[in-house]
Amino acid sequence: MLISEVLKKKGSTVATVAPDMTIDHVVAALAEHGVGALVVSVDGNSVDGIISERDVVRALAVDGAATLTRTAGDLMTAEVVTCSRDATIEQLMAEMTERRFRHVPVTENGRLIGIVSIGDVVNARVHNLEIATERLTNYISGY
Repeated sequence: MLISEVLKKKGSTVATVAPDMTIDHVVAALAEHGVGALVVSVDGNSVDGIISERDVVRALAVDGAATLTRTAGDLMTAEVVTCSRDATIEQLMAEMTERRFRHVPVTENGRLIGIVSIGDVVNARVHNLEIATERLTNYISGY
């Protein structure tokens, strides 16, 4: 299954924040959108970084409440791994597992067109396995 199929099901809406947005606003945006990560983008189309709940928690552990006045640009991961809509879920699942991240922006010609989470990838993989199991069962049963 391709990432383009995952995006068809979940949509291509991506929550973004500007690099100068303070962490207190980032936390509010994470809660508002019900997501675990936000793409950091100057224009809403480029991927300048990514910031996750994990990034915020780690900074809070070190700097405490002062973290809330820092910016998304301060805490974001600047070297973001992205994928294309033509990537397979198997490829992306392997990379996410190996490199230990849970969100991957999807880009096309340098433009943000979606985002997938490890949950999206696992759900797609489980769906594919269910279909394969059903087909094998039907084949064996003579249907």
